[in-house]
Amino acid sequence: MSDRVAKVSMLIRRPVAEAFDAFVNPATITRFWLDATSGPLAPGARLSWTFMVPGATETTTVTEFVSQRHIAFEWSDGVKVAIAFDQQGTDAVRVSIEATGFSADKGIGAVVDAAEGFSIVLCDLKTLLESGRSANLVRDKAALIAASSGGPG
Repeated sequence: MSDRVAKVSMLIRRPVAEAFDAFVNPATITRFWLDATSGPLAPGARLSWTFMVPGATETTTVTEFVSQRHIAFEWSDGVKVAIAFDQQGTDAVRVSIEATGFSADKGIGAVVDAAEGFSIVLCDLKTLLESGRSANLVRDKAALIAASSGGPG
């Protein structure tokens, strides 16, 4: 593993509880990030995630869970993801995502791809929570990835 870190954050003008619940609740996380999940993010949960990129799946193991403050999980390849929720004023939250544990043999490209992906996730979340509708940013990026790899999309 390397010491490379992907960090992104976004100000979302909604209460902390709404942003936190968006990641925890399967009905919401599948509106902006995932195609499917086997259950809610919860303390100690081990979930199967299906991303919007065709064929992209992951086993997600929750390693830390502090309601409305912090969620951390690990993916099967050893990448660790931490999501922090910090109150900003009365009706806004800063959502920060930090990913670590990238394999050194994958190079810096894996970190860049992760930062881009998590940025798109947070932008789509912001749009969903502030307007009530996803902008389909993650879905559209997934279609581009599928098209560039010769897959469906």
